Amino acid sequence: MQQHTSQRTPQHTFRSVAPVIALCWLVVFFDGMDVNIYGAVLPHLIDDPDLGFSPGTAGTIGSWTTFGMLLGALAAGTLTDWAGRKPMVTGSVVLFSAGSALCALAPSAEVFGGGRFLAGLGLGGLMPIGLAIVAEFAPPGRAALATGLMMTSYHAGGMAATGIGLAVAPDHGWRWVFWAGVIPAVVAVPLVLKWLPESPAVLLAKGHADRAGAVAARYGLPAPTPADAPEAGARGRFAAVLSLFAPGSRLATPLLWIASFAGLLLVYGVSTWLPELMRASGYSLSSSVTFLMVINAGGIVGMLVAGRAADRFGAVKVSALWFLLTACGAFLLRAELPLGVAYAVVFVTGVWLFSAQVMVYATAPSVYTPAQRATGLGWVTGVGRTGAVVGPWLGGAVIEDGNASLGFTTFAVAAILGAVAISLVPLVRRAVGRGHGITASDARNASGLLEQQAVDFRRTRRAE
Repeated sequence: MQQHTSQRTPQHTFRSVAPVIALCWLVVFFDGMDVNIYGAVLPHLIDDPDLGFSPGTAGTIGSWTTFGMLLGALAAGTLTDWAGRKPMVTGSVVLFSAGSALCALAPSAEVFGGGRFLAGLGLGGLMPIGLAIVAEFAPPGRAALATGLMMTSYHAGGMAATGIGLAVAPDHGWRWVFWAGVIPAVVAVPLVLKWLPESPAVLLAKGHADRAGAVAARYGLPAPTPADAPEAGARGRFAAVLSLFAPGSRLATPLLWIASFAGLLLVYGVSTWLPELMRASGYSLSSSVTFLMVINAGGIVGMLVAGRAADRFGAVKVSALWFLLTACGAFLLRAELPLGVAYAVVFVTGVWLFSAQVMVYATAPSVYTPAQRATGLGWVTGVGRTGAVVGPWLGGAVIEDGNASLGFTTFAVAAILGAVAISLVPLVRRAVGRGHGITASDARNASGLLEQQAVDFRRTRRAE
């Protein structure tokens, strides 16, 4: 079993890395706003005769968005070690802002879908990079809490999108809501370019040892070593993907993918279809859209609770429990509840639903080495995006017949799948630790390979 216990300096506290986490918080806020804008205006899109949206069409376009997110996450997780964290964050924000602008101008459903696909590329690319940055800069023993803090912004962005949809769409039309999605390019990009530090490990891999040491010293991080740095070049990126199936993680990797699939099916299926599901259950249009704000408010509370709980009890236990509680909430929503009770159930379901998925991400750094972290998180989020593709499509297929009860049952089953998958991660890793994958010869070979990589790195530096 891999052990990652590099010591941080005494100055490595939340205060020392607050600017980094704050910038990640801001860009993920805009990520959450852009993702949830679609769900917030979906009833208005369906009611717009000029676009010709039906629930089925809307679900398909929602899946185009998440398919773009899948491609963006896979590409970002692999390319960020080559291009750097800062350029990838900047490019991602520019992409989803441009996609929102295209949606605002779209004359047809096809062009609108193209805009959502373009936005999806940027949205998918941003999340794994943000998670990798926070995992790298987080204080020791506080990675889950830092991840949870960052992800509160996603739900704050979702609430902002809902508020904009409620305030703007009824009187001014849905197009003006999408123009709000251009704001990130104007606000966030200049701040990222000026203040976001590059990863010390990436700087070291690119041969900038002095800059890597300076960044590490500034934020109280340990000085990076060749073992922490991803291998450079196309060969290095291919090797990084193969390393996810090394003996210590070959069984845990597909389980993390399955848990991420289930979690993202829930997140994007519910974010897209909750207003329509609640409207099909008999609630008014304004109340149905407000449910989206309520569930995101629960998500903010859940991130803070889950982060602290995971740092104390472990991310796996918290994620599994949260998935099961999400299933319970989804089953409760099958009933026709009084409005006040329905708001309460939606709120507590939001507490569990979103942070169950985030704790899957918080589990990944304990499975992968520092050099694998960005690639591992990229593929956990990227492969998981297949769930984000399926969720909106599946919700559209179910709601096409107005069957809200079946929709909630479907989401409950997905939550149970996530609970089972994440619960098995520590079991398979313990099995590896007992000798079903790592031998003394493996350990000696790995040690020799590490030493050779360090020698090669020093030779490259001298040649430069």
